[in-house]
Amino acid sequence: MSRARLIWRKSLNAVMLTLTGVAAFSVVSVLFLILGYLIYNGGKSLNWAFFTQIPKPVGETGGGMANAIVGSLKLLLLAAVMGLPVGLMAGVYLAEFGGRTFGFLVRYTTDLLNGVPSIVMGIFAYSLVVIPMRHFSTLAGGVALGIMVIPITLRSTEEFLRSVPGSLREGAMALGASKWRTIATVVLPAARAGIVTGMLLALARVAGETAPLLFTAFGNQFWSPGWNQPIASLPVMIYTYAIAPYDDWHRQAWAAGLVLLGLVLVANVGTRVVVSRGGASRSS
Repeated sequence: MSRARLIWRKSLNAVMLTLTGVAAFSVVSVLFLILGYLIYNGGKSLNWAFFTQIPKPVGETGGGMANAIVGSLKLLLLAAVMGLPVGLMAGVYLAEFGGRTFGFLVRYTTDLLNGVPSIVMGIFAYSLVVIPMRHFSTLAGGVALGIMVIPITLRSTEEFLRSVPGSLREGAMALGASKWRTIATVVLPAARAGIVTGMLLALARVAGETAPLLFTAFGNQFWSPGWNQPIASLPVMIYTYAIAPYDDWHRQAWAAGLVLLGLVLVANVGTRVVVSRGGASRSS
């Protein structure tokens, strides 16, 4: 190799390394800028009343979003109960039993469903639940979020099950285990960490959705007992308070954004813990 060509390759390598480093630094800088701005504005607005009180009437300062925090948790619980089992079982079917043609159609449909705008999901749930019931409700919001959870859970479950070595399946079946027993006692436990990771990420994905809840759960300034009434949620409260002309509402919107970010952060940290424990157990 000539000296000139060697210099050219080293120069090109240095330039590309610099460009990729600058791009990575730019992304990280934007992320920390957003997080810092949210923590600064939301942190100074957080207080004990925010977690224990419901919103004050218009014109009064203070209050909190305790009803919205509980409402978001109830909606996520419904989404998990409705969406996670369906996504899990569908992922198991595709990974272990799905044929080429049918499996391709299901995967393609799932990818399309995953790419559908969330507001369309809200309209669908509105037509499916709200119109027949003739009112908004917690149940309708849970249905909308549960539908959005399914494709993410399905695809992640399928991918992690396919990563399980085939020798484990063959060994279990050679010992006389049936197909379903092999899946339940060998394959699923081997992919448990990845499957739980996908589920947590799916719930974190829908935790910040606003558009579907505007069409289904709607909102509520008070406590919402049961599952058949409109209910407050953090994303909808952030939207409502952010566009309002009141400074105190703007302050609480920043605080709600920080709390919502904290919930997503807890879900992601939980995901990391599950993955690390799963890897440690497999290595031992």
